[in-house]
Amino acid sequence: MTLSGLKPADFESEIAGKKTAMYVLKNSKGAEICVTNYGGAVMSIMMPDKNGEYANVIQGHDSIEKVVKSPEPFLSTLVGRYGNRIAKGKFTLDGKEYSLAINNGPNHLHGGPTGFHARVWDAEQINESTLKLQYTSADGEEGFPGNLDVTVIYSLTEENEFVIEYSATTDKKTIVNLTHHAFFSLSGIQKDTASVENNILTLNADFYVPVDETSIPYGRIDAVEGTPMDFRTPYVVGERIDADFEQTKFGVGYDHCWVLNKREVGELSYAAKCVEPISGRTLEVYTTEPGVQVYTSNWHNGFEGAFGATFPKRSAICFEAQHFPDTPNKPHFPSCVLNPGEEYYQKTIYKFGVEK
Repeated sequence: MTLSGLKPADFESEIAGKKTAMYVLKNSKGAEICVTNYGGAVMSIMMPDKNGEYANVIQGHDSIEKVVKSPEPFLSTLVGRYGNRIAKGKFTLDGKEYSLAINNGPNHLHGGPTGFHARVWDAEQINESTLKLQYTSADGEEGFPGNLDVTVIYSLTEENEFVIEYSATTDKKTIVNLTHHAFFSLSGIQKDTASVENNILTLNADFYVPVDETSIPYGRIDAVEGTPMDFRTPYVVGERIDADFEQTKFGVGYDHCWVLNKREVGELSYAAKCVEPISGRTLEVYTTEPGVQVYTSNWHNGFEGAFGATFPKRSAICFEAQHFPDTPNKPHFPSCVLNPGEEYYQKTIYKFGVEK
């Protein structure tokens, strides 16, 4: 039996000729993560609070059917080939224009309707704390060029870290921006899962990427200073989320990419910290990526997840480590182009802890 109560049998199915299953990662401290190879979706992360009580701190479902039919298709899944938005679903590479699905207002979002979140990955459990996922995205899939071979390794460390390592190679020049859309609820999921507005957030970012009303970057990088986007020192999430400020109005809350402070490109460094004051649970984020999209689940509508838990608006917070939105159309942003012979690599760590 899993600590979360999830049953492996409820995740056994066959989709597009490939078998789905549930995999359980454990450490000697008692933490547990349950994952399905459909979209790399994380179903549960069992972590203790300040009293040693375990709860599931990620939003997910309790069967493969519910994962496939989720009202939030990206609920705690892998995202690719391109996380976040591409303006009007178009980009040009070496003089050739590519057209992608329009699935978010006028724009392309998260790799399209049949992106990496909706694919069955080949899975191999390396040991009781490590899972290897592999997927080959065919040339032209969802409109992207090149056969892209992707490997993602999930691991649960003895320090209660959920570590995700991504690598990818291509046989043709393409764009890659991988991320994980984990919806964290540090209070623990439940009937009417608590709002994250009481969470205390710190972001290691002096700048962020302002966007228009369709969430596409203007192209400039703005300072957070003097705005509701300033989390350089700890701030309560809900304190300024409804401020009279263009960006929070456009996002209906926070749904923005922060530009992480880095000494050098690709260094694994501290990005964020989130504290849920009632349970005492904490989450620290470290990543090699230049940015992190913080999203406060502004479009959740109270739909049902695992074991009757419900997920109202702003009941989760996401830390999607990534390159900036619409990078293919913003040549001055850090490039997301991958050439044959190169390797895409990303490492992101979600470290759970407790403050008493």
